[in-house]
Amino acid sequence: MPHKPHLLLTALLCAALGPLASVAQAGVVVVGHPGMRKLDVATVERIYSGKVVELDGQPVVPVNLPPQSPLRQRFLKDFMQRDEPSYLAYWTVRRYVGKGAPPKEVGSTSEVVMHVLHNPGAIGYMEESDVPPGVNVVARGAKPAGGAP
Repeated sequence: MPHKPHLLLTALLCAALGPLASVAQAGVVVVGHPGMRKLDVATVERIYSGKVVELDGQPVVPVNLPPQSPLRQRFLKDFMQRDEPSYLAYWTVRRYVGKGAPPKEVGSTSEVVMHVLHNPGAIGYMEESDVPPGVNVVARGAKPAGGAP
């Protein structure tokens, strides 16, 4: 019977850590203004790299979170296949040759939600688990390892 306390402890730890594991595996999604069509990852990448500036005749207005945001790092990995230094270098060159400026930065995901709700053509990104009811999810990033298909 010495193993029963270990089984109980293991069960309690699994129950306590289970919700944390699901949060850690939450995906990054791109949200857009109501009525915006669904986008694929390649289109999102082209928008955030300044190569697509309008969709269906509507200017696209993307926003970024600040560079130090872990969510921005995951977005860059999942949608852009880049890290922060290469993304900043890309925009430094693009700006230098007169090909535009990087997306405006906002300070929080609540600002992302306000931006997309109030600006036609607007998109931003956030944790899938944080998307409020009624907000239009237009693209999903790479599935986390071990996550549901």
